[in-house]
Amino acid sequence: MRKDFSKRRVLLAAFVFTTLFTYSQNKGNLFIIGGGERSPQLMQELVKTAGLRPTDYIVILPMATSIPEESIAYVSAQLSGVCANHIASFNFTKAQANDNQAWIDSVQNARLIYITGGDQNKFMDVVRGTKLYEAMHRAFRNGATISGTSAGAAVMSQIMITGEEKDKSDNDSFKEIKTGNAVTSQGMGFVTSAIIDQHFIIRSRYNRLLSVLSDHPGKKVIGVDESTAIIITGNNIKVVGESQVVVVARPKKLRTFSHNKAAFKDARISLFSPGESFKL
Repeated sequence: MRKDFSKRRVLLAAFVFTTLFTYSQNKGNLFIIGGGERSPQLMQELVKTAGLRPTDYIVILPMATSIPEESIAYVSAQLSGVCANHIASFNFTKAQANDNQAWIDSVQNARLIYITGGDQNKFMDVVRGTKLYEAMHRAFRNGATISGTSAGAAVMSQIMITGEEKDKSDNDSFKEIKTGNAVTSQGMGFVTSAIIDQHFIIRSRYNRLLSVLSDHPGKKVIGVDESTAIIITGNNIKVVGESQVVVVARPKKLRTFSHNKAAFKDARISLFSPGESFKL
């Protein structure tokens, strides 16, 4: 018994060390917006988080959207209203994400990288497994702030909610809380210990998030509402904006019944408001 306890302590210590070491390698910040309208105050908070110097520049990545020119123009106008820094945009194809070294280098050296909304699967189909993916991680490690809204928020997690459902029988999504039903994929991996959902409260995405939790009970699940953001710096998370953030974690005695419906006990649920902080 004592030997098993000691072994568990060693494994726990190793996990904590690895997690803290990983966070310590990343000097940058994440500014994850739940979608919806972005107030000038929220954009000012983004610029403040990025710590932009006069010579720093911003890169917008619009690969998630089907209307890249409109998205770029709208985000550029918002950012230009709160800072004077140069703003560039690169609408990469899969080939360019490996072959256009000038664009890739520009992303790597940006101080603020902004991922637009749209379809997170579309974005990851372009970026996953490419030199651009590595460049974004190098930028993050070197101190850049990575921001995204809506789909750009979903891609932040290592485990990414795709928005798809395996057992969908009609137009209503996630009518039940079930294991193995929420489709996930590999995201950018800037967040490894939590899974991010967006438009959360306004679209009542509780069934989806709890289904994801039942599949990944060792992760925190974080639902960020519209016009709201979480700022992740190391292991610390701060809520900013206008609405709330829901966090659910540590479900116990997880089981399934009747066509994979999920059941568990004593999960921790927290509802955070702007200005409040919690640990990742």
